[in-house]
Amino acid sequence: MPARECLSMDPPNVILVMTDDQGYGDLSCHGNPILQTPNLNKLHRESIRFTDFHVSPFCTPTRASLMTGNYAGYTGAFRTSSGRTMMHRDQKTLGDLFSSAGYATAMIGKWHLGDNAPHRPQDRGFQHVVWHRCGGVGQASDYWGNDYFDDVYERNGNFEKFDGYSTDVWFKEGLRFIEDNRSKRFFLYLATNAPHGPYRVDQKWAKPYARRTDVANANFYGMIANIDHNMGRLRDRLVELGLNENTILIFMTDNGTAAGGSFRGLDSEPSRGYNAGMRGKKSSLYDGGHRVPFFIHWPKGGLVGGRDIDTLAAHLDVLPTLADLCGIPIPDDIRPDGTSLVPLLRGSVEPWPRDHLVEQFLGGAYAKEFPPQPFHFSVVMTERWRLVNSGGERLFDVQADPAQRTDLAKMYPDIVAKLRTKYQKYWDTISPRLTPVRIDIGSDAENPTVLCSQDWRMASGNPPWNFNAIKRLPKVTGPWMLRVKKAGRYRITLRQFPKQANKPVVGKLARIEIAGMVKELPVTPDRLKVVFELDLPAGPTELTTYLFDENGEAGGAYFTEVKAL
Repeated sequence: MPARECLSMDPPNVILVMTDDQGYGDLSCHGNPILQTPNLNKLHRESIRFTDFHVSPFCTPTRASLMTGNYAGYTGAFRTSSGRTMMHRDQKTLGDLFSSAGYATAMIGKWHLGDNAPHRPQDRGFQHVVWHRCGGVGQASDYWGNDYFDDVYERNGNFEKFDGYSTDVWFKEGLRFIEDNRSKRFFLYLATNAPHGPYRVDQKWAKPYARRTDVANANFYGMIANIDHNMGRLRDRLVELGLNENTILIFMTDNGTAAGGSFRGLDSEPSRGYNAGMRGKKSSLYDGGHRVPFFIHWPKGGLVGGRDIDTLAAHLDVLPTLADLCGIPIPDDIRPDGTSLVPLLRGSVEPWPRDHLVEQFLGGAYAKEFPPQPFHFSVVMTERWRLVNSGGERLFDVQADPAQRTDLAKMYPDIVAKLRTKYQKYWDTISPRLTPVRIDIGSDAENPTVLCSQDWRMASGNPPWNFNAIKRLPKVTGPWMLRVKKAGRYRITLRQFPKQANKPVVGKLARIEIAGMVKELPVTPDRLKVVFELDLPAGPTELTTYLFDENGEAGGAYFTEVKAL
Protein backbone atom coordinates (compact mmCIF):
# COMPACT_ATOMS: atom_id res chain seq x y z
CA MET A 1 0.00 0.00 0.00
CA PRO A 2 1.53 3.37 -0.98
CA ALA A 3 2.64 5.37 2.02
CA ARG A 4 0.56 8.45 1.21
CA GLU A 5 -2.57 6.29 1.03
CA CYS A 6 -1.69 5.01 4.49
CA LEU A 7 -1.50 8.56 5.71
CA SER A 8 -5.17 9.15 4.88
CA MET A 9 -6.05 6.70 7.63
CA ASP A 10 -6.04 7.42 11.30
CA PRO A 11 -2.40 8.10 12.22
CA PRO A 12 -0.87 4.93 13.62
CA ASN A 13 0.55 4.32 17.05
CA VAL A 14 4.25 3.47 17.16
CA ILE A 15 6.08 1.04 19.44
CA LEU A 16 9.84 0.81 18.96
CA VAL A 17 11.48 -2.02 20.91
CA MET A 18 15.27 -2.11 21.03
CA THR A 19 17.25 -4.68 23.01
CA ASP A 20 20.81 -4.22 24.25
CA ASP A 21 23.77 -6.31 23.01
CA GLN A 22 21.63 -8.89 21.17
CA GLY A 23 23.17 -9.63 17.78
CA TYR A 24 21.73 -10.60 14.42
CA GLY A 25 22.46 -14.26 15.15
CA ASP A 26 20.81 -14.24 18.57
CA LEU A 27 17.42 -15.28 17.14
CA SER A 28 16.29 -18.71 16.02
CA CYS A 29 14.54 -17.13 13.00
CA HIS A 30 18.03 -16.09 11.85
CA GLY A 31 19.28 -19.65 12.03
CA ASN A 32 20.46 -19.93 15.64
CA PRO A 33 20.26 -23.68 16.26
CA ILE A 34 20.30 -23.41 20.06
CA LEU A 35 18.30 -20.37 21.17
CA GLN A 36 14.49 -20.58 21.04
CA THR A 37 12.66 -17.30 20.29
CA PRO A 38 9.14 -18.34 19.21
CA ASN A 39 7.47 -14.95 19.67
CA LEU A 40 10.15 -13.04 17.79
CA ASN A 41 10.04 -15.75 15.14
CA LYS A 42 6.32 -15.08 14.75
CA LEU A 43 6.94 -11.34 14.44
CA HIS A 44 9.64 -12.09 11.88
CA ARG A 45 7.19 -14.18 9.81
CA GLU A 46 4.58 -11.43 9.88
CA SER A 47 6.85 -8.40 9.30
CA ILE A 48 8.88 -6.68 6.64
CA ARG A 49 12.52 -7.48 7.46
CA PHE A 50 15.61 -5.51 6.51
CA THR A 51 18.43 -8.02 6.18
CA ASP A 52 21.30 -5.57 5.64
CA PHE A 53 20.46 -3.13 8.45
CA HIS A 54 23.28 -1.46 10.38
CA VAL A 55 23.72 0.46 13.60
CA SER A 56 26.78 1.62 15.50
CA PRO A 57 28.96 -1.09 17.06
CA PHE A 58 28.04 -0.13 20.63
CA CYS A 59 25.40 1.46 22.84
CA THR A 60 25.33 5.27 22.99
CA PRO A 61 26.07 6.13 19.35
CA THR A 62 23.35 3.80 18.13
CA ARG A 63 20.85 5.48 20.44
CA ALA A 64 21.92 8.96 19.38
CA SER A 65 21.54 8.13 15.69
CA LEU A 66 18.24 6.34 16.25
CA MET A 67 16.80 9.30 18.17
CA THR A 68 17.92 12.00 15.74
CA GLY A 69 18.50 10.43 12.33
CA ASN A 70 22.01 11.90 12.43
CA TYR A 71 25.49 10.43 12.55
CA ALA A 72 26.48 9.91 16.17
CA GLY A 73 29.54 12.14 15.83
CA TYR A 74 27.34 14.97 14.62
CA THR A 75 25.09 14.61 17.67
CA GLY A 76 28.01 14.76 20.13
CA ALA A 77 27.02 11.42 21.75
CA PHE A 78 29.56 8.99 20.33
CA ARG A 79 31.02 7.16 23.35
CA THR A 80 29.52 5.25 26.26
CA SER A 81 31.23 7.39 28.94
CA SER A 82 33.94 10.06 29.31
CA GLY A 83 31.54 12.98 28.95
CA ARG A 84 30.70 11.99 25.39
CA THR A 85 27.30 10.35 25.90
CA MET A 86 25.18 13.50 25.61
CA MET A 87 23.75 15.12 22.49
CA HIS A 88 24.24 18.73 21.48
CA ARG A 89 21.37 20.97 22.54
CA ASP A 90 20.29 21.64 18.95
CA GLN A 91 19.49 17.95 18.36
CA LYS A 92 15.82 17.02 18.20
CA THR A 93 14.65 13.50 18.90
CA LEU A 94 11.89 11.10 17.97
CA GLY A 95 10.30 12.19 21.25
CA ASP A 96 10.30 15.82 20.12
CA LEU A 97 8.95 14.88 16.69
CA PHE A 98 6.03 12.82 17.99
CA SER A 99 5.14 15.06 20.92
CA SER A 100 5.02 18.08 18.62
CA ALA A 101 2.61 16.12 16.40
CA GLY A 102 0.21 15.58 19.31
CA TYR A 103 1.28 12.07 20.29
CA ALA A 104 1.61 10.87 23.86
CA THR A 105 5.27 9.87 24.18
CA ALA A 106 7.09 7.52 26.56
CA MET A 107 10.64 6.27 27.05
CA ILE A 108 10.91 3.07 29.09
CA GLY A 109 14.15 1.35 30.08
CA LYS A 110 17.64 2.29 28.91
CA TRP A 111 18.39 5.83 27.68
CA HIS A 112 22.22 6.17 27.84
CA LEU A 113 22.19 9.67 26.35
CA GLY A 114 22.78 11.61 29.54
CA ASP A 115 21.73 11.40 33.18
CA ASN A 116 21.42 15.13 33.88
CA ALA A 117 19.48 18.08 32.51
CA PRO A 118 19.14 19.02 29.73
CA HIS A 119 19.95 15.55 28.43
CA ARG A 120 17.49 13.25 30.23
CA PRO A 121 14.65 11.66 28.25
CA GLN A 122 12.13 14.00 29.90
CA ASP A 123 14.21 16.91 28.56
CA ARG A 124 14.19 15.42 25.07
CA GLY A 125 10.53 15.19 24.13
CA PHE A 126 9.36 12.24 26.22
CA GLN A 127 6.38 13.09 28.40
CA HIS A 128 6.44 9.89 30.45
CA VAL A 129 9.65 8.11 31.43
CA VAL A 130 10.60 5.12 33.54
CA TRP A 131 14.31 4.50 33.23
CA HIS A 132 17.62 3.53 34.72
CA ARG A 133 20.56 5.86 34.50
CA CYS A 134 23.89 5.28 32.72
CA GLY A 135 24.65 2.41 30.36
CA GLY A 136 23.50 -0.53 32.43
CA VAL A 137 21.55 -1.47 35.52
CA GLY A 138 23.97 -1.46 38.45
CA GLN A 139 26.56 0.79 36.80
CA ALA A 140 27.91 3.79 38.67
CA SER A 141 25.25 6.45 38.10
CA ASP A 142 22.37 4.01 38.43
CA TYR A 143 20.58 3.87 41.77
CA TRP A 144 22.86 2.37 44.42
CA GLY A 145 22.18 -1.34 44.95
CA ASN A 146 20.29 -2.10 41.72
CA ASP A 147 20.96 -5.63 40.47
CA TYR A 148 18.16 -6.35 37.91
CA PHE A 149 15.72 -7.64 40.56
CA ASP A 150 13.33 -5.47 42.64
CA ASP A 151 15.25 -2.31 41.75
CA VAL A 152 14.77 1.41 42.18
CA TYR A 153 14.25 3.23 38.90
CA GLU A 154 13.32 6.80 38.06
CA ARG A 155 9.76 7.66 37.07
CA ASN A 156 9.28 11.19 35.77
CA GLY A 157 12.02 12.64 37.97
CA ASN A 158 11.33 10.64 41.14
CA PHE A 159 12.94 7.41 42.30
CA GLU A 160 10.55 4.52 42.89
CA LYS A 161 10.89 0.89 43.95
CA PHE A 162 9.71 -1.66 41.37
CA ASP A 163 9.02 -5.31 42.02
CA GLY A 164 10.34 -7.92 39.63
CA TYR A 165 13.01 -8.49 37.01
CA SER A 166 14.15 -5.46 34.99
CA THR A 167 12.91 -6.65 31.58
CA ASP A 168 9.55 -7.63 33.05
CA VAL A 169 9.30 -4.18 34.65
CA TRP A 170 10.00 -2.37 31.36
CA PHE A 171 7.34 -4.32 29.47
CA LYS A 172 4.86 -3.97 32.33
CA GLU A 173 5.38 -0.21 32.39
CA GLY A 174 5.20 -0.05 28.61
CA LEU A 175 1.85 -1.84 28.69
CA ARG A 176 0.63 0.50 31.42
CA PHE A 177 1.48 3.47 29.19
CA ILE A 178 -0.30 1.86 26.23
CA GLU A 179 -3.41 1.13 28.26
CA ASP A 180 -3.47 4.65 29.73
CA ASN A 181 -3.24 6.14 26.24
CA ARG A 182 -5.28 3.67 24.22
CA SER A 183 -7.72 6.37 23.13
CA LYS A 184 -4.91 8.65 21.94
CA ARG A 185 -2.08 8.33 19.48
CA PHE A 186 1.08 7.24 21.23
CA PHE A 187 4.76 6.69 20.59
CA LEU A 188 6.48 4.23 22.92
CA TYR A 189 10.25 3.75 22.90
CA LEU A 190 10.89 0.58 24.92
CA ALA A 191 14.62 -0.06 25.25
CA THR A 192 15.61 -2.99 27.43
CA ASN A 193 18.91 -3.17 29.31
CA ALA A 194 18.96 -6.93 28.63
CA PRO A 195 20.81 -8.91 27.49
CA HIS A 196 23.61 -6.47 28.44
CA GLY A 197 25.94 -7.66 31.19
CA PRO A 198 26.12 -8.45 33.98
CA TYR A 199 24.26 -11.53 32.79
CA ARG A 200 21.55 -11.99 35.41
CA VAL A 201 18.19 -13.67 34.93
CA ASP A 202 15.88 -16.05 36.77
CA GLN A 203 17.38 -19.49 36.18
CA LYS A 204 14.16 -20.85 34.72
CA TRP A 205 15.02 -18.90 31.57
CA ALA A 206 18.66 -19.99 31.46
CA LYS A 207 18.13 -23.62 32.40
CA PRO A 208 17.49 -24.93 28.84
CA TYR A 209 20.93 -23.61 27.82
CA ALA A 210 22.93 -24.58 30.91
CA ARG A 211 25.72 -27.17 30.70
CA ARG A 212 25.68 -27.20 26.90
CA THR A 213 29.14 -27.15 25.37
CA ASP A 214 27.91 -25.16 22.35
CA VAL A 215 26.59 -22.26 24.49
CA ALA A 216 29.01 -19.49 25.42
CA ASN A 217 26.78 -18.00 28.12
CA ALA A 218 23.54 -19.63 29.28
CA ASN A 219 22.36 -16.56 31.18
CA PHE A 220 22.76 -14.39 28.07
CA TYR A 221 20.48 -16.76 26.16
CA GLY A 222 18.11 -16.88 29.12
CA MET A 223 17.83 -13.09 29.10
CA ILE A 224 16.87 -13.22 25.42
CA ALA A 225 14.32 -15.96 26.11
CA ASN A 226 12.75 -13.69 28.71
CA ILE A 227 12.65 -10.81 26.21
CA ASP A 228 10.96 -13.13 23.72
CA HIS A 229 8.35 -14.06 26.33
CA ASN A 230 7.64 -10.38 27.00
CA MET A 231 7.34 -9.62 23.29
CA GLY A 232 4.62 -12.26 23.16
CA ARG A 233 2.81 -10.64 26.09
CA LEU A 234 3.04 -7.24 24.42
CA ARG A 235 1.64 -8.45 21.13
CA ASP A 236 -1.18 -10.41 22.77
CA ARG A 237 -2.22 -7.36 24.77
CA LEU A 238 -2.23 -5.15 21.67
CA VAL A 239 -4.71 -7.57 20.11
CA GLU A 240 -6.88 -7.60 23.27
CA LEU A 241 -6.96 -3.79 23.28
CA GLY A 242 -7.86 -3.63 19.59
CA LEU A 243 -4.63 -1.74 18.84
CA ASN A 244 -2.70 -4.30 16.82
CA GLU A 245 -3.98 -3.34 13.38
CA ASN A 246 -3.04 0.33 13.52
CA THR A 247 0.18 0.13 15.51
CA ILE A 248 3.60 0.21 13.87
CA LEU A 249 5.72 -2.26 15.83
CA ILE A 250 9.48 -2.25 15.28
CA PHE A 251 11.95 -4.69 16.77
CA MET A 252 15.69 -4.04 16.52
CA THR A 253 18.89 -4.27 18.56
CA ASP A 254 21.63 -1.76 19.29
CA ASN A 255 24.80 -3.58 18.16
CA GLY A 256 26.29 -6.98 17.55
CA THR A 257 26.24 -9.80 20.05
CA ALA A 258 28.09 -9.44 23.34
CA ALA A 259 27.96 -13.05 24.52
CA GLY A 260 26.30 -15.18 21.85
CA GLY A 261 29.63 -16.80 21.07
CA SER A 262 33.21 -17.22 22.17
CA PHE A 263 35.44 -14.80 20.25
CA ARG A 264 39.15 -14.11 20.08
CA GLY A 265 39.23 -10.36 20.63
CA LEU A 266 36.58 -8.26 18.94
CA ASP A 267 37.02 -9.21 15.30
CA SER A 268 37.16 -13.00 15.00
CA GLU A 269 34.55 -15.50 13.99
CA PRO A 270 33.17 -17.36 17.02
CA SER A 271 34.87 -20.59 18.08
CA ARG A 272 31.68 -21.53 19.93
CA GLY A 273 28.11 -20.30 19.60
CA TYR A 274 26.41 -18.76 16.57
CA ASN A 275 26.90 -15.44 14.76
CA ALA A 276 24.94 -15.94 11.53
CA GLY A 277 28.12 -16.57 9.58
CA MET A 278 29.62 -13.19 10.42
CA ARG A 279 32.94 -12.09 11.78
CA GLY A 280 33.04 -9.72 14.77
CA LYS A 281 31.05 -9.01 17.91
CA LYS A 282 29.96 -5.90 19.80
CA SER A 283 32.49 -3.07 19.27
CA SER A 284 33.81 -4.61 16.03
CA LEU A 285 33.79 -2.80 12.70
CA TYR A 286 33.22 -6.10 10.92
CA ASP A 287 29.61 -6.90 10.14
CA GLY A 288 29.08 -8.94 13.30
CA GLY A 289 29.56 -5.76 15.31
CA HIS A 290 26.88 -3.62 13.65
CA ARG A 291 24.55 -5.61 11.39
CA VAL A 292 21.36 -6.21 13.38
CA PRO A 293 17.74 -7.38 13.07
CA PHE A 294 15.13 -4.85 11.96
CA PHE A 295 11.50 -6.00 11.75
CA ILE A 296 8.62 -3.59 11.04
CA HIS A 297 4.97 -4.65 11.30
CA TRP A 298 1.86 -2.54 10.62
CA PRO A 299 -1.20 -4.48 9.40
CA LYS A 300 -3.37 -1.47 8.56
CA GLY A 301 -0.52 0.06 6.60
CA GLY A 302 0.18 -3.11 4.66
CA LEU A 303 3.52 -3.84 6.33
CA VAL A 304 3.00 -7.56 6.80
CA GLY A 305 3.71 -10.80 5.06
CA GLY A 306 7.24 -11.81 5.89
CA ARG A 307 9.06 -10.02 3.06
CA ASP A 308 12.83 -9.44 3.11
CA ILE A 309 14.45 -6.21 1.89
CA ASP A 310 18.17 -6.56 1.25
CA THR A 311 18.90 -2.88 0.56
CA LEU A 312 21.54 -1.27 2.78
CA ALA A 313 19.71 0.56 5.59
CA ALA A 314 20.56 1.97 8.99
CA HIS A 315 19.48 3.43 12.31
CA LEU A 316 19.76 6.86 10.66
CA ASP A 317 16.70 5.98 8.59
CA VAL A 318 14.25 5.28 11.40
CA LEU A 319 13.26 8.89 12.17
CA PRO A 320 12.57 9.93 8.56
CA THR A 321 10.78 6.62 7.92
CA LEU A 322 8.45 6.97 10.90
CA ALA A 323 7.77 10.61 10.07
CA ASP A 324 6.83 9.55 6.54
CA LEU A 325 4.63 6.66 7.65
CA CYS A 326 2.81 8.76 10.25
CA GLY A 327 2.38 11.83 8.06
CA ILE A 328 4.45 14.07 10.34
CA PRO A 329 6.28 16.85 8.52
CA ILE A 330 9.94 17.01 9.53
CA PRO A 331 10.54 20.55 10.81
CA ASP A 332 13.41 22.67 9.54
CA ASP A 333 15.39 22.18 12.76
CA ILE A 334 15.55 18.42 12.14
CA ARG A 335 17.81 17.64 9.20
CA PRO A 336 18.44 13.90 9.31
CA ASP A 337 21.38 12.25 7.61
CA GLY A 338 19.13 9.23 7.11
CA THR A 339 16.62 8.51 4.36
CA SER A 340 12.98 7.42 4.53
CA LEU A 341 12.67 3.71 3.81
CA VAL A 342 9.02 4.04 2.76
CA PRO A 343 9.71 3.59 -0.98
CA LEU A 344 11.37 0.26 -0.19
CA LEU A 345 8.55 -0.73 2.15
CA ARG A 346 5.98 -0.15 -0.58
CA GLY A 347 7.99 -2.09 -3.15
CA SER A 348 9.33 0.73 -5.30
CA VAL A 349 11.76 -0.33 -8.02
CA GLU A 350 13.09 3.19 -8.49
CA PRO A 351 16.88 3.63 -8.04
CA TRP A 352 17.77 3.92 -4.37
CA PRO A 353 19.45 7.26 -3.49
CA ARG A 354 21.97 5.84 -1.00
CA ASP A 355 25.07 4.27 -2.50
CA HIS A 356 27.11 3.97 0.68
CA LEU A 357 26.99 4.14 4.46
CA VAL A 358 29.72 5.10 6.95
CA GLU A 359 30.12 3.96 10.53
CA GLN A 360 33.02 4.92 12.78
CA PHE A 361 34.11 3.88 16.26
CA LEU A 362 35.27 7.37 17.19
CA GLY A 363 38.30 7.12 19.45
CA GLY A 364 38.75 3.38 18.99
CA ALA A 365 37.69 0.44 21.10
CA TYR A 366 39.62 1.50 24.19
CA ALA A 367 39.14 5.26 23.88
CA LYS A 368 42.85 5.83 23.36
CA GLU A 369 42.55 8.14 20.38
CA PHE A 370 41.03 11.49 21.30
CA PRO A 371 40.42 13.59 19.38
CA PRO A 372 39.23 11.04 16.80
CA GLN A 373 41.09 10.96 13.52
CA PRO A 374 39.68 10.61 9.99
CA PHE A 375 39.37 7.03 8.68
CA HIS A 376 40.62 5.50 11.93
CA PHE A 377 38.32 2.74 13.21
CA SER A 378 35.82 3.25 10.40
CA VAL A 379 33.92 1.14 7.92
CA VAL A 380 32.57 2.36 4.57
CA MET A 381 29.78 0.10 3.34
CA THR A 382 28.03 -0.52 0.06
CA GLU A 383 25.76 -3.45 -0.68
CA ARG A 384 28.78 -5.32 -2.04
CA TRP A 385 31.83 -3.83 -0.35
CA ARG A 386 33.14 -3.15 3.16
CA LEU A 387 36.23 -0.97 3.54
CA VAL A 388 37.31 -1.66 7.13
CA ASN A 389 39.97 0.49 8.76
CA SER A 390 40.80 -1.16 12.08
CA GLY A 391 44.50 -1.71 12.62
CA GLY A 392 44.99 -1.46 8.87
CA GLU A 393 42.81 -0.92 5.82
CA ARG A 394 41.07 -3.98 4.39
CA LEU A 395 38.50 -4.47 1.64
CA PHE A 396 35.90 -7.26 1.59
CA ASP A 397 33.31 -8.39 -0.93
CA VAL A 398 30.51 -9.36 1.48
CA GLN A 399 28.34 -10.82 -1.27
CA ALA A 400 30.99 -13.40 -2.09
CA ASP A 401 32.61 -13.50 1.34
CA PRO A 402 30.08 -12.67 4.09
CA ALA A 403 32.50 -13.80 6.81
CA GLN A 404 35.00 -11.18 5.59
CA ARG A 405 37.94 -13.59 5.45
CA THR A 406 39.68 -12.44 2.26
CA ASP A 407 41.20 -8.96 2.04
CA LEU A 408 40.91 -7.64 -1.51
CA ALA A 409 42.40 -4.16 -0.97
CA LYS A 410 45.50 -4.83 -3.10
CA MET A 411 43.41 -6.42 -5.85
CA TYR A 412 40.95 -3.51 -6.09
CA PRO A 413 42.82 -0.28 -5.30
CA ASP A 414 40.30 1.69 -7.37
CA ILE A 415 37.45 0.51 -5.11
CA VAL A 416 39.48 1.46 -2.04
CA ALA A 417 40.09 4.94 -3.44
CA LYS A 418 36.43 5.35 -4.37
CA LEU A 419 35.23 4.37 -0.90
CA ARG A 420 37.79 6.64 0.77
CA THR A 421 36.42 9.51 -1.30
CA LYS A 422 32.88 8.70 -0.17
CA TYR A 423 34.04 8.72 3.44
CA GLN A 424 35.22 12.32 3.22
CA LYS A 425 31.73 13.85 3.12
CA TYR A 426 30.89 12.02 6.34
CA TRP A 427 34.03 13.31 8.07
CA ASP A 428 33.38 16.86 6.90
CA THR A 429 29.89 16.58 8.45
CA ILE A 430 30.86 15.27 11.86
CA SER A 431 34.35 16.58 12.62
CA PRO A 432 33.31 20.15 13.55
CA ARG A 433 30.82 18.68 16.05
CA LEU A 434 33.19 16.53 18.11
CA THR A 435 33.13 19.22 20.79
CA PRO A 436 32.18 19.11 24.50
CA VAL A 437 28.53 18.87 25.48
CA ARG A 438 27.80 20.47 28.85
CA ILE A 439 25.61 19.54 31.80
CA ASP A 440 23.48 22.28 33.37
CA ILE A 441 23.85 23.25 37.02
CA GLY A 442 21.49 25.66 38.72
CA SER A 443 18.71 24.64 36.35
CA ASP A 444 15.03 24.83 37.25
CA ALA A 445 14.71 21.43 35.59
CA GLU A 446 17.15 19.76 38.00
CA ASN A 447 18.49 21.13 41.27
CA PRO A 448 20.58 19.68 42.79
CA THR A 449 22.51 18.06 40.00
CA VAL A 450 24.23 14.80 40.98
CA LEU A 451 27.33 14.26 38.86
CA CYS A 452 29.08 10.91 38.36
CA SER A 453 32.67 10.24 37.32
CA GLN A 454 31.48 8.41 34.19
CA ASP A 455 30.96 11.90 32.72
CA TRP A 456 34.48 13.20 33.35
CA ARG A 457 35.74 14.26 29.92
CA MET A 458 39.07 12.48 29.75
CA ALA A 459 41.86 13.25 27.32
CA SER A 460 42.18 9.50 26.66
CA GLY A 461 40.79 6.30 28.07
CA ASN A 462 37.65 5.84 30.12
CA PRO A 463 36.98 7.32 33.55
CA PRO A 464 35.69 5.14 36.41
CA TRP A 465 32.21 4.19 35.13
CA ASN A 466 31.34 1.16 37.24
CA PHE A 467 31.56 0.21 40.89
CA ASN A 468 34.23 -2.43 40.34
CA ALA A 469 36.53 0.43 39.35
CA ILE A 470 35.27 2.92 41.91
CA LYS A 471 35.62 0.51 44.84
CA ARG A 472 39.38 0.57 44.26
CA LEU A 473 39.37 4.39 44.68
CA PRO A 474 41.53 4.86 41.57
CA LYS A 475 43.97 7.76 41.62
CA VAL A 476 42.51 9.51 38.63
CA THR A 477 40.28 12.53 38.12
CA GLY A 478 38.89 14.58 35.29
CA PRO A 479 36.68 17.58 34.54
CA TRP A 480 32.93 17.74 34.26
CA MET A 481 31.96 20.12 31.45
CA LEU A 482 29.23 22.31 32.94
CA ARG A 483 27.05 25.29 32.17
CA VAL A 484 26.05 27.48 35.11
CA LYS A 485 22.47 28.45 34.28
CA LYS A 486 22.30 31.36 36.71
CA ALA A 487 24.90 33.27 38.69
CA GLY A 488 24.73 32.87 42.43
CA ARG A 489 25.68 30.87 45.49
CA TYR A 490 26.30 27.14 45.02
CA ARG A 491 26.92 24.23 47.35
CA ILE A 492 29.27 21.54 46.00
CA THR A 493 29.26 18.25 47.93
CA LEU A 494 31.99 15.68 47.33
CA ARG A 495 31.62 11.92 47.88
CA GLN A 496 33.36 8.77 46.67
CA PHE A 497 30.12 6.75 46.67
CA PRO A 498 26.48 7.74 46.20
CA LYS A 499 24.70 9.36 49.11
CA GLN A 500 22.55 6.23 49.53
CA ALA A 501 25.67 4.12 50.21
CA ASN A 502 26.36 6.04 53.45
CA LYS A 503 30.12 5.50 53.12
CA PRO A 504 32.77 7.82 54.60
CA VAL A 505 35.14 9.80 52.41
CA VAL A 506 38.63 8.28 52.39
CA GLY A 507 41.30 10.98 52.23
CA LYS A 508 43.14 13.80 53.96
CA LEU A 509 42.49 16.85 51.78
CA ALA A 510 39.71 17.84 49.36
CA ARG A 511 40.14 20.32 46.53
CA ILE A 512 37.87 21.70 43.84
CA GLU A 513 38.74 23.75 40.77
CA ILE A 514 35.91 25.66 39.07
CA ALA A 515 35.44 28.98 37.28
CA GLY A 516 39.09 29.90 37.77
CA MET A 517 38.91 29.30 41.53
CA VAL A 518 40.67 26.72 43.70
CA LYS A 519 39.22 25.79 47.10
CA GLU A 520 40.53 23.29 49.68
CA LEU A 521 39.18 21.71 52.88
CA PRO A 522 40.54 19.04 55.23
CA VAL A 523 38.87 15.63 55.33
CA THR A 524 38.24 14.43 58.87
CA PRO A 525 37.90 10.72 59.76
CA ASP A 526 34.49 9.11 59.16
CA ARG A 527 33.25 12.18 57.32
CA LEU A 528 30.46 11.23 54.88
CA LYS A 529 30.96 14.22 52.61
CA VAL A 530 33.00 17.35 52.01
CA VAL A 531 30.99 20.50 51.39
CA PHE A 532 32.11 23.69 49.66
CA GLU A 533 30.06 26.86 49.17
CA LEU A 534 31.03 29.56 46.71
CA ASP A 535 29.66 32.07 44.23
CA LEU A 536 29.68 31.12 40.55
CA PRO A 537 29.16 33.31 37.47
CA ALA A 538 26.75 32.18 34.77
CA GLY A 539 28.13 30.50 31.69
CA PRO A 540 30.31 27.56 30.66
CA THR A 541 32.81 26.19 33.15
CA GLU A 542 34.61 23.04 34.24
CA LEU A 543 34.61 21.35 37.64
CA THR A 544 37.49 19.11 38.71
CA THR A 545 37.59 17.47 42.15
CA TYR A 546 40.50 15.99 44.09
CA LEU A 547 40.65 13.83 47.21
CA PHE A 548 44.26 13.49 48.37
CA ASP A 549 45.43 10.59 50.53
CA GLU A 550 48.17 10.65 53.18
CA ASN A 551 50.80 10.18 50.44
CA GLY A 552 49.58 13.21 48.49
CA GLU A 553 48.10 11.09 45.70
CA ALA A 554 44.69 12.18 44.44
CA GLY A 555 41.63 10.59 42.96
CA GLY A 556 38.44 12.47 42.26
CA ALA A 557 35.11 12.70 44.05
CA TYR A 558 33.36 10.16 41.85
CA PHE A 559 29.97 11.46 43.01
CA THR A 560 29.52 15.21 43.37
CA GLU A 561 26.32 17.11 44.06
CA VAL A 562 25.96 20.70 42.89
CA LYS A 563 23.08 22.75 44.25
CA ALA A 564 22.07 26.33 43.55
CA LEU A 565 21.17 27.88 46.89
